[in-house]
Amino acid sequence: MLAKVILDFGSARMRATTVAIPDPGPLERFLPESAPGCAFVRRGDGFVALGEVARFETDTLEAADVWWDEISDHIDHDSEMPGEFGTGPLAVGSFTFDPDRSEDRSVLIVPEVIVGRRGELSWMTRLGPAHRSTALPPVAEPTRRPGGLEVLGGSMGEGVWTDIVAEVVELIRRGEVHKVVLARDLLVRSDAPFDLRHLFGRLLAGYPMTWAYLVDGLVGATPELLLRRQGGLVTSRVLAGTVWKDAEGTDPLAKAAELARSQKDISEHEFAVESVASALAPYCQAMNVPEAPSVLKLPNVMHLATDITGVVCQEASALTLAAALHPSAAVCGTPTHMALDIISELESLDRGRYAGPVGWVDAQGDGEWAIALRGGQVRATDPAEIQLFAGAGIVADSSPEAELAETAAKFVPMLQALGLD
Repeated sequence: MLAKVILDFGSARMRATTVAIPDPGPLERFLPESAPGCAFVRRGDGFVALGEVARFETDTLEAADVWWDEISDHIDHDSEMPGEFGTGPLAVGSFTFDPDRSEDRSVLIVPEVIVGRRGELSWMTRLGPAHRSTALPPVAEPTRRPGGLEVLGGSMGEGVWTDIVAEVVELIRRGEVHKVVLARDLLVRSDAPFDLRHLFGRLLAGYPMTWAYLVDGLVGATPELLLRRQGGLVTSRVLAGTVWKDAEGTDPLAKAAELARSQKDISEHEFAVESVASALAPYCQAMNVPEAPSVLKLPNVMHLATDITGVVCQEASALTLAAALHPSAAVCGTPTHMALDIISELESLDRGRYAGPVGWVDAQGDGEWAIALRGGQVRATDPAEIQLFAGAGIVADSSPEAELAETAAKFVPMLQALGLD
């Protein structure tokens, strides 16, 4: 395990102050282009975070959980909103899909300023070694649209990718594995460094029902909540099984009925539900797993969806639960270790933090962690290039051509955000 503390305040005690504020309007308008910023927003609720008091780079969720537990013990918190979910000092992070096979690093950031909203409540938290101003941060400069865009293709051609899908289908039919999730990528280059605030704002506007995220060069709008821990309850939304808009403009109700009847999609979904339920069970005193999924409709696709709930043991923080759940069958496959080995051998793609947990945890262990899907990543070494990702769950009845079409549908949110739709 490797761990690197970039900024830290040692053993000194820090003070966080949380105050109620009037509705601040669109949260994303506070994100500056020239300074570090994070965001996690759904339907206008969530937060933006500015600055960094501490930063932890690591290979594992478990190490991040221990680090945040130690850091949060050194924070004294004065709040006008005690006990309100999501208020107060937070750690915001994103984690690699497979730390053993990635050159990227997972990161957990303790921000200096947080501006948040949930329902009718709005707040600001400031964290520092002494009392700080309670004035809102200034509204940032306007965002920049990307220009001179060029789609460079991916790490492998479409024909190569469908051949890999066909090979995995054969492995599944021979009983060597039950499900494997394969991803592919697209590289897009701009004539200047990307302003990720612009992409984030476009995703918020186009996909309000998803969790839009922006953390350390990673940006996207995911429909899948890995878990929410709020007090004594944990919730996990499982998505697996997908249909998408077709050229014939088939009626959405007919597409939903097609998805609900599809044995291939139902089988894929059942693997994912079992994966999550089995991982959560050791941390829960009681659980509810619905017998049948519902259909979640998004602007570009529909998914089979199951919301699993449980009464969680108090010592299990949101980060502990995320470590237990990741990687689920929805983004990896089943059995997990076999699917990971197949992905490593055949996919030939460093996923980085794509399909890893992204979200936040507070000092009480509550928090929300989504799966970083429908997104892209800009690396510091080349901020004018963004790598987009999309994946598909492969089972025995999978068709390589249909899986390719599914990944194309899943690229749509980021291509729209870039203005390439």
